[in-house]
Amino acid sequence: MSCFRLSGMIVDVLHRTLFPGTVRVEDGKIRSIQRQDGGTPEQYILPGLVDAHIHLESSLLPPTEFARLATVHGTVATVSDPHEIANVLGLSGIHWMVSQAAKTPMEIAFGAPSCVPATTCETAGATLSIEAIRTLFEQEGLTYLSEMMNVPGVLVRDGEVMAKIALAREFGYPIDGHAPGLRGDAAQQYAAAHISTDHECFTLEEALDKLAAGMKILIREGSAAKNFEALHPLIDRYPDRCMFCSDDRHPDDLVKGHINRLVQRSIALGHNVMNVLQIACVNPVQHYGLKVGLLQVGDPADLIVVNNLQDFQVQQTYCKGQLVAKNQQALLPHQSVALINNFHASEQSVAAFTIPAAGREGQWVRVMQAIDGQLITPEVHLPPGVKSGSVQSDVTRDVLKIAVVNRYNHQPPALGLVQNFGLRRGAIASSVAHDSHNIVAVGTTDEELCAAVNAVIHAQGGIAVVEGDRVEVLPLPIAGLMSDQEGYGVAAHYAALTRRAQELGSPLTSPFMTLSFMALLVIPELKLSDRGLFSNSDFQFVPLWVETQ
Repeated sequence: MSCFRLSGMIVDVLHRTLFPGTVRVEDGKIRSIQRQDGGTPEQYILPGLVDAHIHLESSLLPPTEFARLATVHGTVATVSDPHEIANVLGLSGIHWMVSQAAKTPMEIAFGAPSCVPATTCETAGATLSIEAIRTLFEQEGLTYLSEMMNVPGVLVRDGEVMAKIALAREFGYPIDGHAPGLRGDAAQQYAAAHISTDHECFTLEEALDKLAAGMKILIREGSAAKNFEALHPLIDRYPDRCMFCSDDRHPDDLVKGHINRLVQRSIALGHNVMNVLQIACVNPVQHYGLKVGLLQVGDPADLIVVNNLQDFQVQQTYCKGQLVAKNQQALLPHQSVALINNFHASEQSVAAFTIPAAGREGQWVRVMQAIDGQLITPEVHLPPGVKSGSVQSDVTRDVLKIAVVNRYNHQPPALGLVQNFGLRRGAIASSVAHDSHNIVAVGTTDEELCAAVNAVIHAQGGIAVVEGDRVEVLPLPIAGLMSDQEGYGVAAHYAALTRRAQELGSPLTSPFMTLSFMALLVIPELKLSDRGLFSNSDFQFVPLWVETQ
């Protein structure tokens, strides 16, 4: 039976009060909170931080290792959508995530993915039916329906979409939204389908429309999408209807900070500290019904100690009464995990990456344009670089070959062209490729492009950088999405591969992040799936070749 006391300034966010006192914790729960007249240490005790929407797989770490790193920054809980592993392994992948999460004292609340696969225009590893979602609710203990990405299906009240929503309502569970750019009447119609949140607001005006429709807004600041600057004015206007989230958090970013960074930035901008803490600590717990304490007598002891409410330096983190991090040091042990995967691609030949140009004289090609820090890829038409009868990567114009290779069975690669990756030599590849997580690669020569793809295949999933005979790989043996190694080492390895890609010429802030969204067909404008080049505007496959512009 463990019992301890913590003294300092008690930050009671629920009742918006601040007073000196002592918290007594016994057997993982808060047994008493006593006010004191003085003599308490110069530290502040408050509820722990919650990430209201994240795909844990984005950290390249399993739940136990993610928890090791995140608790250092004061995170005691996450609302997690296992959408990525669900696309690879279906129910077995979600079961694996739930069972691993049970091994850490951090509260990791999983939702049932609503859109697996994201589209029928790519090869995924699994499909989640309505019956599968019911199984997740009944047998796995999942407690909400994850982001409903099928916006058109919601707006036209598609039967299957509405059946999934009805199932969540049958259980009394909240339904998360995903509706980038939706405004006005369309936002009203989307929210009227009982969708309660949205984390895809890029402008303040969009967020206000969705708030007016009755939705709650998740202010997102992740490794990929960053919306805090646009949305932070909501903090003091709607403190009861906002939450903080990261959506995706890469390992090299996770070691630097998590939700604590948003708290620090909000306070630095002059926002009311109680409003900030309500958004960071309280609202997610109440909205999702999380089994997380809020620093009240009888609650689980999920709390943090910070130096003050200006700098907000996290000094201690407790999950269910267990000290899990202290003075920026993780106290949770690294745990070995059982591997699970779905990877059946065979080695590719260099010849498979040839784009014949014979008989195409005078024709141009469709080219995807990568944009640093954004998911959209505009379509442009350019004359191809042709040599010896085939299209080649053209580093002088920064038009490079891109390939997507089916990881679930052996098929020839789908090929296209992409601009703005900036590689002057070499190639990069990854099995983290939203949403179906096939292999995606960009390279300056067919030989290096092939070598990068094969490096990922040999590793049964991973991230690779190739220059000539030099091949560097971060293996991701868990579903081709996550490493089984120690988290800080994974973060360092990922950062090293990022630097290596930049040494090869890429000006992108996060080349592998940008690469991972080249096959995301639900985002405009031109994408590449394992089945071919895809126009999001027309929502159909399109040929590489076009008539001269």
